[in-house]
Amino acid sequence: MPAPRVERRGRLVVRHDRRVLLLALLAGAPAVAATAWLAPRAGLAPLARGWLVGIAVFVWIVAALVARLQVVRPLQTLANVLAALREGDFSFRARAARPDDALGLALHEANLLTAVLREERLRALESAALLRRVMAEIDVAVFAFDEALRLRLVNRQGERLLARPAERLIGETADALGVADLLRDVERALPGVLPAPRVLSASFPGGTGRWEVRRGEFRQGGRPHALLLVTDLSETLRAEERQAWQRLVRVLSHEINNSLAPIKTIAGSLLRRVRSARERALRAAPAVPALPGDASTAHPPTASGVLAAYGSADDDFAHGLGVIAERAESLGRFIGAYARLTRLPAPSKRAVDVDHWVRRVATLESRVPLTVVGGPAVVVPADADQLDQLLINLLRNAADAATETHGGVTVWWDAPRGALRLFVDDEGPGLAETSNLFVPFYSTKPEGSGIGLALCRQIVEGHGGTITLENRPDARGARATVTLPR
Repeated sequence: MPAPRVERRGRLVVRHDRRVLLLALLAGAPAVAATAWLAPRAGLAPLARGWLVGIAVFVWIVAALVARLQVVRPLQTLANVLAALREGDFSFRARAARPDDALGLALHEANLLTAVLREERLRALESAALLRRVMAEIDVAVFAFDEALRLRLVNRQGERLLARPAERLIGETADALGVADLLRDVERALPGVLPAPRVLSASFPGGTGRWEVRRGEFRQGGRPHALLLVTDLSETLRAEERQAWQRLVRVLSHEINNSLAPIKTIAGSLLRRVRSARERALRAAPAVPALPGDASTAHPPTASGVLAAYGSADDDFAHGLGVIAERAESLGRFIGAYARLTRLPAPSKRAVDVDHWVRRVATLESRVPLTVVGGPAVVVPADADQLDQLLINLLRNAADAATETHGGVTVWWDAPRGALRLFVDDEGPGLAETSNLFVPFYSTKPEGSGIGLALCRQIVEGHGGTITLENRPDARGARATVTLPR
């Protein structure tokens, strides 16, 4: 389409050029004709008359050409400015732009239009750059589909969600990407209205969890497009869940400790009184009298005789008080362990050598064969004490599982794209249920407290990382994966 307009404009310019030249020649023709008519009558010599007529014709033609140039040149300049604007070149300016005449005013306005369009272009480029930056950094997966439901735009979070680069995603259909159901199920938003969110559980190549899904529509190039927004709610839900458990643990700790304190005190006091009473009974027991006529058979009472005389009821009473005191003490320790979840301090980070850290902590677990395969030399900023607690809990859980099958534990790591990934593999029976493993109070062990993995996740997330626990894809057993930023 642009080419015909250029050619058509060129023909119009040529016709206008000729028209101006013809008008200038016609304007000067009477004067030249008058000069040619008057020259013979002025009594001039033939040579002089020829020079006079020739000069008149020369001036006539030069004046016509100058008039043509003065009229056509500003129009050509204006055409060049407009052509540059059409092609997106805003650096072109008309130098003869003077607002004190008609053509100069037109050129001046064209220059002002060029400046305005240049500013608009710069603002559009800056806005587009800002939008690209926001889309790249936002933690919402953004997908734009055309009317044929082929992907036309995806941001970095969308690449992570589908575990493929944008080059391999653009042009694919929604069915091929596995998001067609989301487009169909989510209610469409009305124009100018924010799309209503829908929360659902779904699995993608880049992760599994709870997602908030929104769908909107927009038009580009006059054609309708669908916009799909997918937000990972797992971290938000985990943070809310952690806060809820912390509040619950604080309340339970307060109430149970308030009740345990007098129970332990009273049970201990009663137990001491029972023991003191028995000791006094032993000391004050009378001698058993001898048979008449046989003084040699008189003897002092024995402890067994006193205890038998004191009765077995007091023994049961003392044993019950001891059980009460012992269980109260055990419950206090149990609540104290859970209270650590609410009092975990912020990590005090310093450089930690991963190889030294893993090999040092691995020496603490000796129940099963433990192999440290190792990995690249990596240093991470972290709280060394909290990392020790994290790895101790993971190795203990792995060893507990491995003892059931007489297997071993393997620890290894890698360092992809500015992160540390630590893997703890066991050769145990594997995991039957993985959805509640990090929930406090939940444990798959008969005598487990449900603290270890919850504490591990809190430590990892306090360092800005993630932790997962799943069955191994290559062998029997489970794998704990810890990802920490470097």
